Amino acid sequence: MRFPIQLTFSLTKYLMKNKIKGKKRFPIVLMLEPLHLCNLACDGCGRIREYKETIQDSMPLERCLEVVDESEAPVVSVCGGEPLIYPHIDALVNGIVKRKRHLYLCTNAINLDKHLPHFPKSPYFTINVSMDGLEKTHDLTRGRKGLYKLDLRMIRLAKEKGFRVVTNTTVYKETDVKEIEQMFEELYSAGVDGFLVSPGYHYEAVQDDIFMTREEIHEKFKAIYQLSKKFRFYNTPLYLKFLTGERHFDCTPWGNITVNPQGWKGPCYLITDQHFKSMADLLDGTDWERFEKREDPRCRNCMMHCSVEPTVVRETGQNWRDMAEMIRWNLS
Repeated sequence: MRFPIQLTFSLTKYLMKNKIKGKKRFPIVLMLEPLHLCNLACDGCGRIREYKETIQDSMPLERCLEVVDESEAPVVSVCGGEPLIYPHIDALVNGIVKRKRHLYLCTNAINLDKHLPHFPKSPYFTINVSMDGLEKTHDLTRGRKGLYKLDLRMIRLAKEKGFRVVTNTTVYKETDVKEIEQMFEELYSAGVDGFLVSPGYHYEAVQDDIFMTREEIHEKFKAIYQLSKKFRFYNTPLYLKFLTGERHFDCTPWGNITVNPQGWKGPCYLITDQHFKSMADLLDGTDWERFEKREDPRCRNCMMHCSVEPTVVRETGQNWRDMAEMIRWNLS
């Protein structure tokens, strides 16, 4: 199977429980940002710009575990900032896995070797390393020479130690698809379990001219989609068809709900109109239909996985053809 059987079971159980309770909106993934501080200054990063006034703030460990419990989401993505510089990252990872939440640790892998001895080897834990191109491109976009070689060494070490490792690649306007294919081949030979891809697009926290419009994303991802037939992508085939323009899905902004040192971020991972004190306040205090239908002009070019993959999860059971495609994909 593409994913651990425990993840399929947890998601199915969680969705059925909320359906029985009659809940209309509930998070599937908790995007937990314990801090926004980072040891890199990547070209496409909006967090270090958006939170520059509070960049030194961080969440206490106890608060991080409280929001994991509060959300009840079966999947937790620990991101940031760079999570590995969070002082309590080892305890946080172990605390989340102990709760049997499926944890994806999103990292640039700098100093990963120092933490591996303290991380649990569990089907509930996955290390997600950001990789945006081969050596020249990766080092340039991340602003650190030698980072590509370092990341490859950390990935190989993590695999040797028995950890599950995936990579996440942001595709920009100037991204060369042939280069991405070569990178995937090298990462596959290093033992990577699977690949995530997502388009880079304009949003309010960034102004760089490296991002794509919706039309440019469609063209770029027609070629990227072909790579999914060669490599083990963790993006669902329905999301990839959305990226090519073949399918349309509404947004599920509350599906990947975000919390950080300032509070529960609303309305979504990318747009910040307000920070709420609790998840309940966020869910009750947001005009969700406006964002679900992409009526806000800031949503025009958004095709991020955090907006569509939750839609795919909650709508798959409504269409037998989509359900069959998802089953075949997960079993492949």
